[in-house]
Amino acid sequence: MSADPHTRSVAPAWLRRPDDANELVPAVWPTTAARDEDGVLLLGGIPATALRERFGTPLYVVDEDEVRATARRTLDAFRAAAALHGTQARVYYAGKAFLTTEVVRWVTEEGLAVDVCTGGELAVALAAGADPSRLGFHGNNKSVAELERAVEVGIGSIVIDSPIEIERLAAIVERRGVKQSVLIRVNSGVHAETHDFLATAHEDQKFGFTLTDAAAAADRIRELPGLELVGLHCHIGSQIFGTAGFEESAARIVELHAELLQGGELPVLNLGGGFGIAYTSVDDPTPVEQLAVGIADAVARQCEVRGIPMPNLAFEPGRAIVGRAGVTLYEVGTTKPVALDGGLTRLYVSVDGGMSDNARPALYGAQFSARIASRAGEGDPVLSRVVGKHCESGDIVVDAEYLPGDVAPGDLLAVPATGAYCFSLASNYNFVPRPPVVALRGGEARVIVRGETVDDLLARDAGLTTTPTEGIA
Repeated sequence: MSADPHTRSVAPAWLRRPDDANELVPAVWPTTAARDEDGVLLLGGIPATALRERFGTPLYVVDEDEVRATARRTLDAFRAAAALHGTQARVYYAGKAFLTTEVVRWVTEEGLAVDVCTGGELAVALAAGADPSRLGFHGNNKSVAELERAVEVGIGSIVIDSPIEIERLAAIVERRGVKQSVLIRVNSGVHAETHDFLATAHEDQKFGFTLTDAAAAADRIRELPGLELVGLHCHIGSQIFGTAGFEESAARIVELHAELLQGGELPVLNLGGGFGIAYTSVDDPTPVEQLAVGIADAVARQCEVRGIPMPNLAFEPGRAIVGRAGVTLYEVGTTKPVALDGGLTRLYVSVDGGMSDNARPALYGAQFSARIASRAGEGDPVLSRVVGKHCESGDIVVDAEYLPGDVAPGDLLAVPATGAYCFSLASNYNFVPRPPVVALRGGEARVIVRGETVDDLLARDAGLTTTPTEGIA
Protein backbone atom coordinates (compact mmCIF):
# COMPACT_ATOMS: atom_id res chain seq x y z
CA MET A 1 0.00 0.00 0.00
CA SER A 2 1.58 3.28 -1.06
CA ALA A 3 1.87 6.11 1.43
CA ASP A 4 0.00 9.35 0.97
CA PRO A 5 2.59 11.90 -0.26
CA HIS A 6 1.55 14.37 2.43
CA THR A 7 2.00 11.79 5.17
CA ARG A 8 5.30 10.70 3.66
CA SER A 9 6.60 14.27 3.81
CA VAL A 10 6.17 14.48 7.60
CA ALA A 11 7.21 10.90 8.39
CA PRO A 12 10.94 10.27 8.86
CA ALA A 13 12.63 9.00 5.73
CA TRP A 14 13.53 5.65 7.29
CA LEU A 15 9.99 4.76 8.42
CA ARG A 16 8.29 2.16 6.22
CA ARG A 17 4.51 2.35 5.93
CA PRO A 18 3.39 -1.26 6.47
CA ASP A 19 0.70 -2.98 4.48
CA ASP A 20 -0.50 -4.38 7.81
CA ALA A 21 -0.06 -2.24 10.94
CA ASN A 22 -0.51 -5.37 13.07
CA GLU A 23 2.62 -7.00 11.64
CA LEU A 24 5.25 -8.10 14.15
CA VAL A 25 8.67 -7.56 12.59
CA PRO A 26 10.60 -10.67 13.75
CA ALA A 27 13.95 -9.00 14.46
CA VAL A 28 12.35 -6.45 16.79
CA TRP A 29 10.23 -8.75 18.96
CA PRO A 30 11.11 -11.65 21.26
CA THR A 31 11.24 -14.97 19.45
CA THR A 32 8.03 -16.13 21.15
CA ALA A 33 5.98 -13.07 20.16
CA ALA A 34 2.93 -13.94 18.09
CA ARG A 35 -0.77 -13.17 17.75
CA ASP A 36 -3.59 -15.53 18.65
CA GLU A 37 -6.69 -16.09 16.52
CA ASP A 38 -8.27 -12.94 17.98
CA GLY A 39 -5.23 -10.83 17.22
CA VAL A 40 -4.10 -10.58 20.85
CA LEU A 41 -0.34 -10.38 21.30
CA LEU A 42 1.21 -13.44 22.91
CA LEU A 43 4.49 -13.18 24.80
CA GLY A 44 6.02 -16.43 25.94
CA GLY A 45 2.67 -18.03 25.12
CA ILE A 46 0.81 -15.67 27.49
CA PRO A 47 -1.78 -13.17 26.20
CA ALA A 48 -0.76 -9.58 26.79
CA THR A 49 -4.30 -8.94 27.98
CA ALA A 50 -3.84 -11.51 30.73
CA LEU A 51 -0.64 -9.80 31.82
CA ARG A 52 -2.46 -6.46 32.00
CA GLU A 53 -5.29 -7.96 34.01
CA ARG A 54 -2.93 -9.56 36.50
CA PHE A 55 -0.18 -6.96 36.83
CA GLY A 56 -1.59 -3.69 35.46
CA THR A 57 0.15 -1.15 33.24
CA PRO A 58 2.68 0.20 32.57
CA LEU A 59 4.44 -3.12 32.79
CA TYR A 60 7.95 -4.24 31.94
CA VAL A 61 7.87 -7.79 30.54
CA VAL A 62 11.07 -9.76 29.98
CA ASP A 63 11.32 -13.20 28.40
CA GLU A 64 13.74 -15.19 30.55
CA ASP A 65 14.11 -17.94 27.97
CA GLU A 66 15.10 -15.35 25.38
CA VAL A 67 17.74 -13.83 27.68
CA ARG A 68 19.19 -17.23 28.49
CA ALA A 69 19.24 -18.36 24.86
CA THR A 70 20.91 -15.12 23.73
CA ALA A 71 23.51 -15.40 26.49
CA ARG A 72 24.36 -18.97 25.46
CA ARG A 73 24.51 -18.12 21.79
CA THR A 74 26.76 -15.12 22.43
CA LEU A 75 29.16 -17.02 24.66
CA ASP A 76 29.34 -19.91 22.20
CA ALA A 77 30.03 -17.52 19.32
CA PHE A 78 32.94 -15.73 21.00
CA ARG A 79 34.46 -18.89 22.43
CA ALA A 80 34.36 -20.53 19.01
CA ALA A 81 35.84 -17.47 17.29
CA ALA A 82 38.66 -17.26 19.84
CA ALA A 83 39.35 -21.01 19.62
CA LEU A 84 40.01 -20.65 15.89
CA HIS A 85 43.09 -18.66 16.91
CA GLY A 86 44.14 -20.83 19.82
CA THR A 87 42.96 -18.50 22.55
CA GLN A 88 40.04 -18.08 24.93
CA ALA A 89 37.17 -15.62 25.31
CA ARG A 90 35.13 -14.38 28.24
CA VAL A 91 31.80 -12.60 27.87
CA TYR A 92 30.60 -10.12 30.49
CA TYR A 93 26.98 -9.19 30.94
CA ALA A 94 26.78 -5.40 31.27
CA GLY A 95 24.82 -4.83 34.46
CA LYS A 96 23.95 -1.26 33.52
CA ALA A 97 21.67 -2.54 30.74
CA PHE A 98 19.23 -4.24 33.09
CA LEU A 99 20.14 -5.55 36.52
CA THR A 100 18.17 -7.53 39.05
CA THR A 101 19.20 -10.50 41.16
CA GLU A 102 17.17 -12.77 38.88
CA VAL A 103 18.87 -11.47 35.75
CA VAL A 104 22.29 -11.98 37.35
CA ARG A 105 21.37 -15.59 38.07
CA TRP A 106 20.15 -16.16 34.51
CA VAL A 107 23.30 -14.91 32.82
CA THR A 108 25.77 -16.45 35.26
CA GLU A 109 24.04 -19.81 35.02
CA GLU A 110 24.53 -19.56 31.26
CA GLY A 111 28.26 -18.98 31.72
CA LEU A 112 28.61 -15.21 31.52
CA ALA A 113 30.65 -13.05 33.86
CA VAL A 114 29.13 -9.74 35.01
CA ASP A 115 30.33 -6.17 34.63
CA VAL A 116 29.28 -3.61 37.26
CA CYS A 117 30.07 0.09 37.49
CA THR A 118 28.79 1.23 40.90
CA GLY A 119 28.66 -0.02 44.44
CA GLY A 120 24.93 -0.56 44.02
CA GLU A 121 25.37 -2.78 40.99
CA LEU A 122 28.08 -4.69 42.84
CA ALA A 123 25.67 -5.21 45.74
CA VAL A 124 22.99 -6.61 43.42
CA ALA A 125 25.44 -9.03 41.79
CA LEU A 126 26.68 -10.24 45.16
CA ALA A 127 23.15 -10.56 46.54
CA ALA A 128 22.36 -12.79 43.57
CA GLY A 129 25.20 -15.09 44.55
CA ALA A 130 27.56 -14.19 41.72
CA ASP A 131 31.15 -15.37 42.10
CA PRO A 132 33.14 -12.17 42.89
CA SER A 133 36.07 -13.49 40.90
CA ARG A 134 33.88 -13.37 37.78
CA LEU A 135 32.92 -9.74 38.25
CA GLY A 136 34.53 -6.74 36.58
CA PHE A 137 34.26 -3.20 37.97
CA HIS A 138 34.06 -0.22 35.63
CA GLY A 139 33.46 3.47 36.22
CA ASN A 140 35.17 6.82 35.85
CA ASN A 141 34.65 7.89 39.47
CA LYS A 142 34.73 4.89 41.74
CA SER A 143 34.70 6.10 45.33
CA VAL A 144 37.13 4.90 47.96
CA ALA A 145 34.26 3.07 49.64
CA GLU A 146 33.31 1.33 46.38
CA LEU A 147 36.88 0.26 45.72
CA GLU A 148 37.26 -0.90 49.33
CA ARG A 149 34.21 -3.10 48.97
CA ALA A 150 35.32 -4.49 45.62
CA VAL A 151 38.73 -5.45 47.00
CA GLU A 152 37.18 -6.81 50.18
CA VAL A 153 34.95 -9.28 48.32
CA GLY A 154 37.73 -10.38 45.97
CA ILE A 155 36.48 -8.89 42.73
CA GLY A 156 38.00 -10.41 39.61
CA SER A 157 39.22 -7.23 37.96
CA ILE A 158 38.99 -3.47 38.21
CA VAL A 159 39.18 -1.29 35.11
CA ILE A 160 41.41 1.68 35.92
CA ASP A 161 40.04 4.94 34.52
CA SER A 162 42.35 7.70 35.80
CA PRO A 163 45.75 8.35 37.40
CA ILE A 164 44.03 9.20 40.69
CA GLU A 165 42.36 5.81 40.72
CA ILE A 166 45.71 4.05 40.41
CA GLU A 167 46.93 5.67 43.61
CA ARG A 168 43.58 5.29 45.35
CA LEU A 169 43.44 1.56 44.65
CA ALA A 170 47.12 1.03 45.42
CA ALA A 171 46.63 2.49 48.90
CA ILE A 172 43.67 0.20 49.55
CA VAL A 173 45.41 -3.02 48.52
CA GLU A 174 48.56 -2.08 50.41
CA ARG A 175 46.54 -1.52 53.57
CA ARG A 176 44.76 -4.84 53.11
CA GLY A 177 47.88 -6.75 52.11
CA VAL A 178 46.33 -8.18 48.94
CA LYS A 179 46.98 -8.05 45.22
CA GLN A 180 44.39 -6.78 42.74
CA SER A 181 44.13 -7.51 39.02
CA VAL A 182 43.49 -4.42 36.93
CA LEU A 183 42.97 -3.39 33.31
CA ILE A 184 43.52 0.04 31.82
CA ARG A 185 40.66 1.64 29.95
CA VAL A 186 41.99 3.12 26.73
CA ASN A 187 40.40 5.53 24.26
CA SER A 188 41.40 4.25 20.86
CA GLY A 189 40.23 7.41 19.11
CA VAL A 190 37.79 5.38 17.00
CA HIS A 191 34.34 6.93 16.84
CA ALA A 192 31.44 4.51 16.51
CA GLU A 193 28.86 5.68 14.01
CA THR A 194 26.25 6.41 16.62
CA HIS A 195 24.84 9.20 18.75
CA ASP A 196 27.47 11.39 20.40
CA PHE A 197 26.20 10.54 23.88
CA LEU A 198 26.60 6.82 23.17
CA ALA A 199 30.07 6.99 21.65
CA THR A 200 32.71 6.51 24.33
CA ALA A 201 36.05 6.29 22.53
CA HIS A 202 36.62 9.99 21.84
CA GLU A 203 39.72 11.40 23.46
CA ASP A 204 37.75 14.44 24.65
CA GLN A 205 35.46 12.59 27.04
CA LYS A 206 35.31 11.36 30.60
CA PHE A 207 36.28 7.70 30.19
CA GLY A 208 39.77 6.23 30.26
CA PHE A 209 43.23 7.18 29.03
CA THR A 210 44.42 8.29 25.63
CA LEU A 211 46.70 5.89 23.79
CA THR A 212 49.68 8.04 24.81
CA ASP A 213 48.71 8.38 28.47
CA ALA A 214 47.87 4.69 28.82
CA ALA A 215 51.53 3.71 28.48
CA ALA A 216 52.48 5.96 31.37
CA ALA A 217 49.61 4.54 33.43
CA ALA A 218 50.87 1.03 32.75
CA ASP A 219 54.36 1.97 33.91
CA ARG A 220 52.98 3.39 37.15
CA ILE A 221 50.78 0.35 37.83
CA ARG A 222 53.74 -1.96 37.33
CA GLU A 223 55.71 0.01 39.92
CA LEU A 224 53.10 -0.80 42.57
CA PRO A 225 53.44 -4.26 44.14
CA GLY A 226 49.74 -4.51 45.06
CA LEU A 227 48.46 -4.04 41.51
CA GLU A 228 48.74 -6.59 38.74
CA LEU A 229 48.23 -5.27 35.23
CA VAL A 230 46.47 -8.02 33.28
CA GLY A 231 45.26 -6.19 30.22
CA LEU A 232 43.76 -3.32 28.27
CA HIS A 233 40.12 -2.39 27.86
CA CYS A 234 38.54 -0.41 25.05
CA HIS A 235 34.89 0.37 24.40
CA ILE A 236 34.09 2.33 21.25
CA GLY A 237 30.37 2.97 21.75
CA SER A 238 26.91 1.47 21.77
CA GLN A 239 24.22 0.29 19.34
CA ILE A 240 26.91 -0.60 16.79
CA PHE A 241 26.21 -2.56 13.61
CA GLY A 242 29.07 -4.19 11.72
CA THR A 243 32.70 -4.82 12.61
CA ALA A 244 34.53 -1.95 10.89
CA GLY A 245 34.85 0.17 14.03
CA PHE A 246 36.05 -2.78 16.09
CA GLU A 247 38.62 -3.70 13.46
CA GLU A 248 40.09 -0.19 13.37
CA SER A 249 40.09 0.04 17.14
CA ALA A 250 41.79 -3.37 17.39
CA ALA A 251 44.64 -2.17 15.19
CA ARG A 252 45.36 0.72 17.54
CA ILE A 253 44.89 -1.21 20.77
CA VAL A 254 47.03 -4.15 19.66
CA GLU A 255 49.82 -1.70 18.82
CA LEU A 256 49.72 -0.45 22.41
CA HIS A 257 49.39 -4.01 23.69
CA ALA A 258 52.55 -4.98 21.81
CA GLU A 259 54.43 -2.01 23.23
CA LEU A 260 53.39 -2.86 26.79
CA LEU A 261 54.44 -6.50 26.39
CA GLN A 262 58.01 -5.27 26.57
CA GLY A 263 57.42 -4.52 30.24
CA GLY A 264 55.76 -7.79 31.18
CA GLU A 265 52.89 -10.15 30.46
CA LEU A 266 49.53 -8.76 29.38
CA PRO A 267 47.19 -11.74 29.02
CA VAL A 268 43.82 -10.02 28.40
CA LEU A 269 42.43 -7.72 25.74
CA ASN A 270 38.89 -6.53 26.43
CA LEU A 271 37.34 -4.98 23.32
CA GLY A 272 34.11 -3.95 25.02
CA GLY A 273 30.94 -4.35 23.06
CA GLY A 274 27.94 -2.18 22.42
CA PHE A 275 26.55 -4.53 19.78
CA GLY A 276 23.31 -3.18 18.33
CA ILE A 277 19.81 -4.63 18.29
CA ALA A 278 16.78 -3.91 16.12
CA TYR A 279 14.43 -1.28 17.51
CA THR A 280 12.61 -0.61 14.24
CA SER A 281 11.86 -2.46 11.03
CA VAL A 282 14.83 -0.89 9.24
CA ASP A 283 17.47 -1.83 11.82
CA ASP A 284 19.69 -4.68 10.65
CA PRO A 285 21.90 -5.90 13.49
CA THR A 286 24.93 -7.98 12.65
CA PRO A 287 24.58 -11.64 13.75
CA VAL A 288 26.71 -12.28 16.81
CA GLU A 289 28.58 -15.12 15.10
CA GLN A 290 29.67 -12.73 12.37
CA LEU A 291 30.71 -10.12 14.93
CA ALA A 292 32.70 -12.65 16.91
CA VAL A 293 34.61 -14.00 13.92
CA GLY A 294 35.22 -10.55 12.46
CA ILE A 295 36.62 -9.09 15.66
CA ALA A 296 38.70 -12.13 16.60
CA ASP A 297 40.14 -12.30 13.07
CA ALA A 298 41.02 -8.59 13.22
CA VAL A 299 42.92 -9.03 16.49
CA ALA A 300 44.69 -12.11 15.15
CA ARG A 301 45.84 -10.26 12.04
CA GLN A 302 47.21 -7.39 14.07
CA CYS A 303 49.05 -9.75 16.42
CA GLU A 304 50.50 -11.69 13.51
CA VAL A 305 51.82 -8.53 11.86
CA ARG A 306 53.62 -7.63 15.09
CA GLY A 307 54.83 -11.14 15.80
CA ILE A 308 53.17 -11.37 19.20
CA PRO A 309 50.94 -14.07 20.70
CA MET A 310 47.22 -13.45 20.64
CA PRO A 311 45.88 -12.56 24.10
CA ASN A 312 42.75 -13.94 25.69
CA LEU A 313 39.76 -11.88 24.60
CA ALA A 314 36.90 -10.38 26.61
CA PHE A 315 33.70 -8.76 25.43
CA GLU A 316 30.76 -6.86 26.92
CA PRO A 317 27.78 -7.23 24.54
CA GLY A 318 25.59 -4.91 26.60
CA ARG A 319 22.05 -4.50 25.33
CA ALA A 320 22.49 -7.34 22.83
CA ILE A 321 21.90 -9.90 25.60
CA VAL A 322 18.67 -8.52 27.04
CA GLY A 323 17.29 -5.78 24.79
CA ARG A 324 15.16 -7.86 22.43
CA ALA A 325 13.78 -9.92 25.33
CA GLY A 326 11.94 -6.94 26.80
CA VAL A 327 8.50 -5.53 25.91
CA THR A 328 6.73 -2.70 27.74
CA LEU A 329 2.94 -2.72 27.91
CA TYR A 330 0.88 0.47 28.20
CA GLU A 331 -2.78 1.36 28.12
CA VAL A 332 -3.94 4.05 25.72
CA GLY A 333 -5.62 6.93 27.52
CA THR A 334 -6.38 9.42 24.76
CA THR A 335 -5.86 9.82 21.04
CA LYS A 336 -5.75 13.19 19.33
CA PRO A 337 -5.19 14.15 15.69
CA VAL A 338 -2.99 17.24 15.51
CA ALA A 339 -3.00 19.43 12.41
CA LEU A 340 0.43 20.29 11.04
CA ASP A 341 1.60 22.80 8.48
CA GLY A 342 0.60 22.15 4.89
CA GLY A 343 -2.60 20.37 5.77
CA LEU A 344 -0.79 17.41 7.33
CA THR A 345 -1.96 15.50 10.40
CA ARG A 346 -0.26 13.41 13.05
CA LEU A 347 -2.15 11.21 15.49
CA TYR A 348 -0.96 11.58 19.09
CA VAL A 349 -1.53 8.45 21.16
CA SER A 350 -1.12 9.07 24.90
CA VAL A 351 -0.29 6.17 27.20
CA ASP A 352 -0.14 5.72 30.95
CA GLY A 353 3.67 5.74 31.18
CA GLY A 354 6.33 7.72 29.37
CA MET A 355 9.77 9.13 30.01
CA SER A 356 9.70 7.86 33.59
CA ASP A 357 9.83 4.26 32.34
CA ASN A 358 11.68 4.87 29.05
CA ALA A 359 14.01 7.86 29.11
CA ARG A 360 15.94 6.88 25.98
CA PRO A 361 13.92 8.87 23.41
CA ALA A 362 14.17 12.01 25.54
CA LEU A 363 17.85 11.46 26.35
CA TYR A 364 19.18 10.87 22.86
CA GLY A 365 16.37 10.57 20.37
CA ALA A 366 16.19 6.78 20.46
CA GLN A 367 13.66 5.26 18.07
CA PHE A 368 11.20 2.51 19.02
CA SER A 369 8.28 0.62 17.49
CA ALA A 370 4.76 -0.02 18.76
CA ARG A 371 1.80 -2.30 18.09
CA ILE A 372 -1.71 -2.70 19.47
CA ALA A 373 -1.49 -5.73 21.75
CA SER A 374 -5.09 -6.33 22.88
CA ARG A 375 -6.57 -7.00 19.43
CA ALA A 376 -5.94 -6.77 15.73
CA GLY A 377 -6.39 -3.18 14.70
CA GLU A 378 -8.41 -2.17 11.67
CA GLY A 379 -8.28 0.67 9.19
CA ASP A 380 -5.48 2.10 7.13
CA PRO A 381 -2.18 2.66 8.95
CA VAL A 382 -1.92 6.21 10.26
CA LEU A 383 1.23 8.10 11.16
CA SER A 384 1.26 8.23 14.95
CA ARG A 385 3.39 9.47 17.81
CA VAL A 386 3.13 7.60 21.09
CA VAL A 387 3.58 9.99 24.01
CA GLY A 388 3.59 9.71 27.78
CA LYS A 389 1.65 11.40 30.56
CA HIS A 390 4.44 13.64 31.84
CA CYS A 391 4.46 17.43 31.69
CA GLU A 392 7.17 17.64 29.05
CA SER A 393 6.74 18.15 25.31
CA GLY A 394 9.72 15.81 24.90
CA ASP A 395 7.92 13.01 26.72
CA ILE A 396 7.87 10.76 23.67
CA VAL A 397 7.80 6.96 23.82
CA VAL A 398 7.71 6.26 20.07
CA ASP A 399 8.48 9.24 17.88
CA ALA A 400 7.07 7.90 14.62
CA GLU A 401 5.07 4.76 13.94
CA TYR A 402 2.21 3.60 11.76
CA LEU A 403 -0.63 2.29 13.90
CA PRO A 404 -4.05 1.01 12.82
CA GLY A 405 -6.43 3.88 12.17
CA ASP A 406 -8.88 2.71 14.83
CA VAL A 407 -6.42 2.84 17.75
CA ALA A 408 -8.50 4.07 20.69
CA PRO A 409 -8.60 4.66 24.45
CA GLY A 410 -8.43 1.40 26.36
CA ASP A 411 -6.28 -0.36 23.79
CA LEU A 412 -3.24 -2.16 25.13
CA LEU A 413 -0.11 -0.94 23.37
CA ALA A 414 3.17 -2.88 23.30
CA VAL A 415 6.60 -1.34 22.71
CA PRO A 416 9.25 -3.98 21.92
CA ALA A 417 13.03 -4.00 22.43
CA THR A 418 12.80 -2.34 25.84
CA GLY A 419 14.82 -4.91 27.77
CA ALA A 420 17.89 -2.69 28.03
CA TYR A 421 18.26 0.73 29.66
CA CYS A 422 14.54 1.34 30.24
CA PHE A 423 14.19 -0.17 33.71
CA SER A 424 17.75 0.97 34.50
CA LEU A 425 16.99 4.62 33.66
CA ALA A 426 13.51 4.73 35.18
CA SER A 427 12.60 7.65 37.44
CA ASN A 428 9.74 9.02 39.54
CA TYR A 429 9.29 12.15 37.46
CA ASN A 430 5.93 13.80 38.20
CA PHE A 431 5.77 11.46 41.21
CA VAL A 432 4.92 8.47 39.04
CA PRO A 433 5.74 5.09 40.63
CA ARG A 434 8.06 2.86 38.64
CA PRO A 435 6.40 -0.18 37.01
CA PRO A 436 6.90 -3.79 38.09
CA VAL A 437 9.06 -6.17 36.10
CA VAL A 438 7.53 -9.50 35.15
CA ALA A 439 9.57 -12.42 33.84
CA LEU A 440 8.16 -15.08 31.54
CA ARG A 441 9.36 -18.66 31.40
CA GLY A 442 7.70 -21.90 30.39
CA GLY A 443 4.31 -20.26 29.94
CA GLU A 444 4.36 -18.77 33.44
CA ALA A 445 4.72 -15.16 34.56
CA ARG A 446 6.18 -13.95 37.83
CA VAL A 447 7.18 -10.62 39.35
CA ILE A 448 10.94 -10.20 39.66
CA VAL A 449 10.86 -6.53 40.70
CA ARG A 450 7.89 -5.22 42.64
CA GLY A 451 6.22 -2.14 41.22
CA GLU A 452 6.23 0.99 43.33
CA THR A 453 3.18 2.63 44.87
CA VAL A 454 2.55 6.25 45.80
CA ASP A 455 2.91 5.14 49.42
CA ASP A 456 6.43 3.92 48.60
CA LEU A 457 7.30 7.37 47.29
CA LEU A 458 5.73 9.21 50.21
CA ALA A 459 7.56 6.95 52.67
CA ARG A 460 10.82 8.68 51.66
CA ASP A 461 9.45 12.16 52.29
CA ALA A 462 10.98 13.28 55.59
CA GLY A 463 8.57 16.22 55.77
CA LEU A 464 5.55 14.04 56.46
CA THR A 465 4.10 14.23 59.95
CA THR A 466 1.43 11.60 59.19
CA THR A 467 1.63 8.08 57.89
CA PRO A 468 1.75 8.01 54.06
CA THR A 469 -1.88 7.07 53.48
CA GLU A 470 -3.39 9.54 55.93
CA GLY A 471 -5.04 12.51 54.35
CA ILE A 472 -4.62 11.26 50.77
CA ALA A 473 -7.77 11.30 48.72
